[in-house]
Amino acid sequence: MVKALASRIRLSSQDTDIAVEYYREVEDLLFSPEVVKLEDCPQHMDFSRLQHSINVSYYSFIICRRLRLNARAAARGGLLHDLFYYDWRESGTGRRHISLHPQIALENAENLTELTDMERDIIVKHMWPMFGVPKCRESYIVSLVDKLCAIMEAAASVHRTVSDSMKFI
Repeated sequence: MVKALASRIRLSSQDTDIAVEYYREVEDLLFSPEVVKLEDCPQHMDFSRLQHSINVSYYSFIICRRLRLNARAAARGGLLHDLFYYDWRESGTGRRHISLHPQIALENAENLTELTDMERDIIVKHMWPMFGVPKCRESYIVSLVDKLCAIMEAAASVHRTVSDSMKFI
């Protein structure tokens, strides 16, 4: 079941107009072996990189759609922004990972699908304000949503851990 964190909407269910619209924009990527492989990559605490990418993609899509921006580019760029397969905590890259992984994700994404200039900017600039200034509003949105999702994922993981530990008290 494909679902964004804290969302009631099952994205693959086609139950709502928003799910249909979002799904239509990312379906070709979502089930590609290259993206599915992200399920095996840890990201934030007990969230996989695939779940994190879906979270960023979906919420960026919603915001851009409401602001009448390019929701398709936000959804696709958000889904591909962390398209790399190593565990950054164990990679030996240390702090360099922060600056290296956007370019690695871009190269992997370009091998997967044809990207627009906006999608490229979203992927490469998602670590703003640390590296590079985005060229479009959609890149700013994906960058901010990426950070918000990281916080939500960490909070959900901590909540789950605390809830699990309370069962034994």
